[in-house]
Amino acid sequence: AGMDLAGVVTEIGSDVTDVSTGDRVVVDPSLAGVDDSSRLSGMGDLHGDLGVIGATVDGGYAERCLVPASHVYPVPDEMPLEHAATFPTCFLTASHALFRVGGLKAGETVMIHAAGSGIGVAAIQLAFHAGATVLATAGSEDKCQRALGLGASHVLNNRTGDVAAWARQTTAGVGVDMVMDCVGTALFGVSLFSLGIEGRLVNCGNASGDEATIPSLGHLFHFGISIHGSDPYQPEEFGPVWDEFCSGGYRVEIDSVHGLSDAGVAQDKMLSGDFFGKILLVP
Repeated sequence: AGMDLAGVVTEIGSDVTDVSTGDRVVVDPSLAGVDDSSRLSGMGDLHGDLGVIGATVDGGYAERCLVPASHVYPVPDEMPLEHAATFPTCFLTASHALFRVGGLKAGETVMIHAAGSGIGVAAIQLAFHAGATVLATAGSEDKCQRALGLGASHVLNNRTGDVAAWARQTTAGVGVDMVMDCVGTALFGVSLFSLGIEGRLVNCGNASGDEATIPSLGHLFHFGISIHGSDPYQPEEFGPVWDEFCSGGYRVEIDSVHGLSDAGVAQDKMLSGDFFGKILLVP
């Protein structure tokens, strides 16, 4: 485990020329695009058996981790490594879903679920910085209020409120242009009813279950709604999104920091859902 990692380079391979020991780096955990000379090559099938550091190979739940030289990016001197470690999977997943798959544009409205998750925190800020109006939902009032500080214009507790009715009311009856959903089953139906004409539902996760039912095919085709699965991001996407993050203006939300010996405690906290932002492990 440990897909999101940043740290200091302690050793390099004999063929590595553009990375040095002592460099502070953040790691792209996707093993797509790894050079054939790397020990981590051959696992880059984006739509097959994609290798991922921290998922299919050893990751950041350790003091040291083997990574491809092509997949490390310099961390600015002024940025703490803890801040860099909040970036990789959350911001790349969110950016790919919002822009590459969902085609979000300035002036559009987007609903983002799970506002307190790492992906939600990233998505709200990326959409806001792109000029979109953000409607955010979360499972508690506290998380909703904190989402306002990230750039959401409107928030709703999705466990107590009527999501679709709220979306219509907030948009003067029009509905939102796009829903980005990493929750899955629990909010799938209300997400569809929250969309306006030719709205897009972009799914990038299944936290609440892997099955979903379309509540009304008539609604789907009458409004011209489209459903998109957000596939893995391409290797060339990481650098530009990292540069955007480093440019400033993005808040880092770290819920708690734990030592490696307390990894089980950190994992239990994540599974409980009682957190906002990222939970970090430090050696």
